[in-house]
Amino acid sequence: MNFIAMDFETANRHPESACSLALVMVRNNKIVDRFYTVINPQMPFDARNIEVHDITADDVKDAPTMAEVWPHIKRLYQPGMLVCAHNARFDTNVMRQSLGRYDIQEPHYFVIDTLQTSKLFEPDLPNHKLDTVSDALDVELWHHHNALSDSEACAGILIAQNEQFGDEAIKNLVYQV
Repeated sequence: MNFIAMDFETANRHPESACSLALVMVRNNKIVDRFYTVINPQMPFDARNIEVHDITADDVKDAPTMAEVWPHIKRLYQPGMLVCAHNARFDTNVMRQSLGRYDIQEPHYFVIDTLQTSKLFEPDLPNHKLDTVSDALDVELWHHHNALSDSEACAGILIAQNEQFGDEAIKNLVYQV
């Protein structure tokens, strides 16, 4: 499979508050490249979010905004490109809202959600959180809620599921945004 695994962390409860982004590029079921950046959301951080991901306003004060990051990654978000995320509804909404703040048109691409694939392929797990699924599939998750670690784990989950269940089972779960 060829796809990009994506993960955002946010500064607060608002989806347009992206404060970090990681992308993991997969070609032929192998991770071939990684991209990680902190993002200045230009809005306040909530203590609860900081507690989850350990990113503070001070960490991003000199970081690029999403508008400044977008030109470097937009080529990855083309029609026909497959993007994978764990709880993809969250990450695609963060992408849409964070770009929308800067009047940047939302890209259109294909999405697969490893939260949904794990519910189908691993129905007996106690839950389908990223750490639980990673453990069950023996996929490394070296720092949960670090966007790069989460993206790598998400990529590993989809690769493992593809190897076990095949392309057709995966293709049936793809949708377009």
